[in-house]
Amino acid sequence: MDFLVFRLYAPLAAWGGIAVGQERTSDACPGKSAIIGLLGAALGIRRHEEARLVALDAGYGYGVRIDAEGVVLRDYHTAQVPSRVDLKGRPHCTRRDELAPARATLHTILSFREYRCDALATVALWARSEAPCPLADLAAALRRPRFVLSLGRKSCAPGLPLEPQIIVADHFDTALDAARFAGEQWLGSDDDPLGLQRNDLCLAWDVDAPVSRAAQMVVRRRDEIRSRRRWQFGERSEAQCRLARESGA
Repeated sequence: MDFLVFRLYAPLAAWGGIAVGQERTSDACPGKSAIIGLLGAALGIRRHEEARLVALDAGYGYGVRIDAEGVVLRDYHTAQVPSRVDLKGRPHCTRRDELAPARATLHTILSFREYRCDALATVALWARSEAPCPLADLAAALRRPRFVLSLGRKSCAPGLPLEPQIIVADHFDTALDAARFAGEQWLGSDDDPLGLQRNDLCLAWDVDAPVSRAAQMVVRRRDEIRSRRRWQFGERSEAQCRLARESGA
C-alpha cells in the first residue's frame, strides 16, 4: 500500500497536550490533530471550515517515529486580550481583528508554555476509504503550501524541508525505514550541524495501523478533532513502542 512520509524538524516545536490553567505543556510526540492542522494549512483549509478538517482527520491513518525528542524549553508567556464585552458580536478571525478596536479594554493573561528544541520526527500517513483526496495531492500541498506551515504554534516554523514522498510498503514502520531525506547521514553524528541529541527510537501509531512491530503499550490521547471553533477534541487510542537505536545510527 502507499504511504505518505515526511519529516518534521524545527529549532522550536510545540506538541500541545491537555492544557490545565496556565500550563501549556508539549508532548514529545506530535499528536494527530497537529498533523491534520499542518495538512489543513498546506491545503488552504481555514480554521472555521470544521467539516473539512474533520474529514481530513477521519480520512487518513497516522504513524510517527520520534528520531530526536529534543530538549524542553519552558517559557513565561504574557499576552494581551480584549474583554469579552469588546468581543461580543464581532467576528475576530485573526489576532489583528481581535485587537482592532482602538478603545478596547485590554487585559493581560499569563501562561507557562513548553517547547521542544531541536526535535525531529518522521511521519507516515495512509489513506482510508473516506479519504477526501489522494496522498499525492497531500504531498504536492506540503511542497507548495497555501498557508504558512508551523509545528504546533505559529512561531514554530519548520527548520528543514519536509520532503514529502510516496513510499510503497506493507507496513507504515517499514515505509518510515525506506524513506530517504537530504542530509540525513549527518544527523546525530559527530559532524551533525544541528547538534541533535539522539534518543532511542519511539514509534506511535493509530491502533488499526498496518505495522510490523508489537505495541508495548496503548495510551489514550485527546487529539481527535471535533470542533476547532469550540476547541473540542475527542479521545483516540494510540499504540506505542520504543526501539533501541542501532550502534552508529
